[in-house]
Amino acid sequence: MNHTLQSPASTNPEATLAEWRAHAQALQRSPRPVGVARPEQVAGKTGQQVFQAMLAGELPGAPIAQTLDFTLVHAEPGRAIFQGTPALAHYNPLGTVHGGWLATLLDSALGCALHAALPAGKSYTTAELKVNMVRALTTQVPLVRAEAWVVHQGKRMATTEGRLYGPDGKLYAHGSATLFIFDAMGAA
Repeated sequence: MNHTLQSPASTNPEATLAEWRAHAQALQRSPRPVGVARPEQVAGKTGQQVFQAMLAGELPGAPIAQTLDFTLVHAEPGRAIFQGTPALAHYNPLGTVHGGWLATLLDSALGCALHAALPAGKSYTTAELKVNMVRALTTQVPLVRAEAWVVHQGKRMATTEGRLYGPDGKLYAHGSATLFIFDAMGAA
């Protein structure tokens, strides 16, 4: 599937929103199970191959994405994009989307940007997450995207950066993560 990914500096929010919705609909045409992949399903696969299989519906997507209404829309080595729909169920008592929702969406992109760059037999865990929320988010924004990229990848440690923005290019949050890289369970 070849989709042009819209720049956060969109000059046509309606066209960007239409593109994002079309991209999501194209992904939904393939049944995408939810769950946790068994070790033998991912054994011998690079991070990029895991995400290709997830996007094709051959491996399950993470249950958290279904719970919080967001989805992986793109992954390539060193880069990942998730898309989410702000909903009333995500609101805090102040009448805006809870910061934890923004942080979870951004955390997913930050981690998966590294995951997509890992060779077979390697895994990772987030050691530190830093999120700056710069604008309140409400259901008036129909979709947001969290885009992240690898800044540094060593043998045992990596850092990633990312941003969460709407179809009009407005920034809602940005952040960074420090991630530890290690041998996956069962890797020789």
